[in-house]
Amino acid sequence: MNFTTKIPIEKSKNPIRYDSKIVSIGSCFAENIGKKFSYFKFQNSVNPFGIIFNPVSIENLIARVVSKQKFTENDIFFHNDLWHCFEVHSELSNPDKEAFLKLLNEIVIATNIQITKCTHLILTYGTSWVYRNKASKKIVANCHKVPQSQFDKEILSVTAIEKSLQNTIDLIKKINPDCDFIFTISPVRHLKDGFVENQRSKAHLTTALHNVVTLSLSKCDYFPSYEIMMDELRDYRFYAEDMLHPSQTAIDYIWERFAATSISEESYSVMEEVSSIQKALSHRPFNPDSESHNKFLGFLQIKIDKIQRRFPDLSF
Repeated sequence: MNFTTKIPIEKSKNPIRYDSKIVSIGSCFAENIGKKFSYFKFQNSVNPFGIIFNPVSIENLIARVVSKQKFTENDIFFHNDLWHCFEVHSELSNPDKEAFLKLLNEIVIATNIQITKCTHLILTYGTSWVYRNKASKKIVANCHKVPQSQFDKEILSVTAIEKSLQNTIDLIKKINPDCDFIFTISPVRHLKDGFVENQRSKAHLTTALHNVVTLSLSKCDYFPSYEIMMDELRDYRFYAEDMLHPSQTAIDYIWERFAATSISEESYSVMEEVSSIQKALSHRPFNPDSESHNKFLGFLQIKIDKIQRRFPDLSF
């Protein structure tokens, strides 16, 4: 008997390989998948500006990166003993104003280089709900615990999201016309917006994404992370304790579905080798000074040297 309905996913025509260069941008689910890429030692960069949930904020950052537009004093503000920027996540906030601006501008240049060289760009969208700063009239990526009275909350229309997605694609193509795009919707439940409101939000994202991917002349794929969570893993046991985020089991399952359809088959054996080395590296010996452990380390180094000769970019 089958107790689940498996979603059919076509294999990518431009799969990820070990010589691919991947940039992942978007919600916290982008971080989950990014950790998987890092574990298996793919060339991967994740959320250089921190977690970003909505399409417009991602587009704004991409526009800044593509044009190499520097952050200035006008783009930052001081609140609760830290300097913040409404365009980036609070994990980058800093008590030192000059250091903060220096860091932001270094990330702009580094991300420009990464996007210029990347073979695959993975964009993960979390919500259609946005907060617009009343003073600047601009949509923010993060409110940084500034009082809610300073923002208006609104939901992006399907048309607005479509326009933002197409702008993002066009911007990337200016500096990397050969880039492959993989779009997905985060399975994280944004229930602070409300139950019905969360479904409206995901529906807007789904409709806009499929409209853009279907009509796009660029190399665009859609991976159904959200749909896998909703239909294949239709059970609360696949959520973490907060009942909002996917559990580790769910993340592992979605990754397996992603790997089977978006990563080249010839990479699977390399992934197994890398995983074997990673498990060995995490091994804790009873006696680190014993002869047997030293032999174990010697054999492990031989395995590492062997795989690094084939793939020089791998680093353990």
